[in-house]
Amino acid sequence: MNFTSVAVCKYTILFLLLQISFNSILIQIRFSNDSRKLVDDDTQADSPSAGVELVRDDQHVVMSNGIVSIRLTVPGGAVTNITYNGSDNLLLPEDKEADRGHWNIVWNMTERGKIIDNLEGTSYKVIVQNENQTEISFTRTWTVGSSNAPLNVDKRFVMLRDSPGFYSYTVLERLKGWPVFDLENGRMVFKLDGNMFDYMAMSDVRQRYMPTSEDRENGEKLEYKEAVLLTNPSNPDFKGEVDDKYLYSCDNKDNKVHGWVSSNLSLGFWMITPSNEFRSGGPLKQDLTSHVGPTVLSVFISTHYAGVDLALKFESQEYWKKVLGPVFIYLNSDASAKTNPSVLWSDAKKRMLEEVASWPYSFPNSKEFVKSEQRGAFSGQLLVQDRFVHKKAVPASSSYVGLAPPGEAGSWQFESKGYQFWTQTDENGSFSIKNVLPGNYSLFAWVPGFVGDYKHASDITITPGSDIQTTNVVFDAPRNGPTLWELGIPDRSAAEFFIPDPDSRFKIHQYKQPVEKFRQYGLWARFGELYPQKDLVFTIGSSNYSQDWFFSQVTRNVGGQYVGTTWQILFDLKNVDKTGNYTLQLALASIHYAELQVRFNNPNSAPHFTTGVIGKDNAIARHGIRGLYRFYTIPVHGSSLLVGTNTIFLTQTQIQSPFVEVMYDYIRLEGPTVSD
Repeated sequence: MNFTSVAVCKYTILFLLLQISFNSILIQIRFSNDSRKLVDDDTQADSPSAGVELVRDDQHVVMSNGIVSIRLTVPGGAVTNITYNGSDNLLLPEDKEADRGHWNIVWNMTERGKIIDNLEGTSYKVIVQNENQTEISFTRTWTVGSSNAPLNVDKRFVMLRDSPGFYSYTVLERLKGWPVFDLENGRMVFKLDGNMFDYMAMSDVRQRYMPTSEDRENGEKLEYKEAVLLTNPSNPDFKGEVDDKYLYSCDNKDNKVHGWVSSNLSLGFWMITPSNEFRSGGPLKQDLTSHVGPTVLSVFISTHYAGVDLALKFESQEYWKKVLGPVFIYLNSDASAKTNPSVLWSDAKKRMLEEVASWPYSFPNSKEFVKSEQRGAFSGQLLVQDRFVHKKAVPASSSYVGLAPPGEAGSWQFESKGYQFWTQTDENGSFSIKNVLPGNYSLFAWVPGFVGDYKHASDITITPGSDIQTTNVVFDAPRNGPTLWELGIPDRSAAEFFIPDPDSRFKIHQYKQPVEKFRQYGLWARFGELYPQKDLVFTIGSSNYSQDWFFSQVTRNVGGQYVGTTWQILFDLKNVDKTGNYTLQLALASIHYAELQVRFNNPNSAPHFTTGVIGKDNAIARHGIRGLYRFYTIPVHGSSLLVGTNTIFLTQTQIQSPFVEVMYDYIRLEGPTVSD
């Protein structure tokens, strides 16, 4: 190579270096301008720092605080990527970007049927951007002719400095005059990478290594699509088990944290819900948590274990607005999780308690989220009176007391549109409900060991900063006469009754500690196997309800056809007041597309009482032990009873499917009415 060639080469290299440097400066300027454009004039912003950072390209925005990084689509607001301490994306890469992490609702209009709406935003705005916090809003405004749900949507994502996770909440609004529709489900969903996450936990007992989505695909579909028999799973220990997302359902009152662990990465992904105030159905409402996918949910609105009675049904001139969340998506790690994944569950529980103690949060910047100083409190003491048990009213210990939108006694379990605030009493019946949103409420309660629902005679008005203390809160439990006999425990559950082992072809997963027996597949079919010819007969005084009363009155399969069943309760009376008024107190824990008819001493007479065809709880199919509570006080004239042996016939008439069921909570026959 001659000198001229070397010189040309040097100048060429110098020119290329200068061009690269100049382009780099242009890119930095353009990125800086983009960053400035991302922040609106009214945004709270500090200069860039080492705290929470915000970066954008044409299709995404990224929030990062050095621990957790999340990438969201713009303007839609779907979470496409989550990393923790430099990890790979924790979400399922095969899924479409909009489906990996998102909010969605299920809604319907009569002419269109059910529709899933991912609440995709059409515009977005950075509300806060500084080194301590970033909050982004993804909004959508409904317009006439739109195919979306008739709702205004404001989805928020919040990241705080040094926080091992992020928060999300949504404000939904419906204006007067908009189309009539029903809202059946509202939730937040994350689909994790199945190659990473293998262990799931949602309680101290219900936690385990899990089958995979492929195991489900290769398994045997059972009587409904959610239930699959694992026939050739990747882990042979799971062969013969049934996988079904409803096996991991949980009461609202207990559903505060659940999630998945990657034992290989020693990393946990958790959904923490610090408050139940925005959930539908009250403390006993059951809902989904985490399940095979791997999938993590936070469910705010649903009809599970209740049916369409719990759907939000909007009228034409009805205005509605509600804040759902915030929830906290928490990530953690511990090297020992490789061999003991439960260590991350223990840590997640501790973090959950911290989040609960911090509620209501101080950092959300939506004016619709009401802070602590704008809320009120309500406290008092609940007593219960049953003159045939105690001469005076006694403290109602361990009872549930709540404020919910005004309604009849027990209406709180059908409530989805408003907010509810619940607590449990101490041993003295004392209760304190804090951080209640301003508004008008009814005071509700129910007491374990007593039938019925309590509602305070006067509604309660909470104002900002109020601290109301009430007295003379006495639940006069339903009672007309002395107990002649009783069956079960009045606790809104059928758990005390006989629950069989599942069919031998279905293997029971061996948890470290046994789970509740009702959390097994196929128990509805066991009744017909145990009672192939005759129905259940229970004799007061000699039968034992924990052994002789099947936990659910279901149909029987006879030659491929489902038939109704008639159960009998036999009891003796030494004396009968033929002119007296007796009472049958009947409490149901759940009912599904069933009709319960009650007859005394004549199975062929007209029913003494019937529920009519009611209920869409579907509790037995979903491995539940309760649905919506129903209570009936049934008058029985003395002329219907006999001296000696009497029989109550309980006939369930409906025959549509194996899932038609009646779960009893408690039955009591009372003697003739006694006045004070």
